[in-house]
Amino acid sequence: MFRPKVPTMPQPTGLTTPPAVVETTAVTPHAPVSTAATPAPNRSVVQLTPGTVLALVGGGTAVVLVVGAVLVSMLLAVALTAASVAVCALTVRSVIARR
Repeated sequence: MFRPKVPTMPQPTGLTTPPAVVETTAVTPHAPVSTAATPAPNRSVVQLTPGTVLALVGGGTAVVLVVGAVLVSMLLAVALTAASVAVCALTVRSVIARR
């Protein structure tokens, strides 16, 4: 009852194909073809104007403020939960002690 039943691997039935024959091929080395290195295409240069710099700084500041507000609110939620659990524990302890 408690012994595991190990399945047996049945033998294949029906038509089976013989293993494929591997034929060796001769490798003949040849002289490498020399190709001239092509230069990389010219990339356009990004121009940073005072307006774009101001926009980048403002966007980065907004991201930092939003992420900071989210992290602070999560920390506040954890602190409030811990305080309420502590109050509940003290209440239950005092009720049990009175009996």
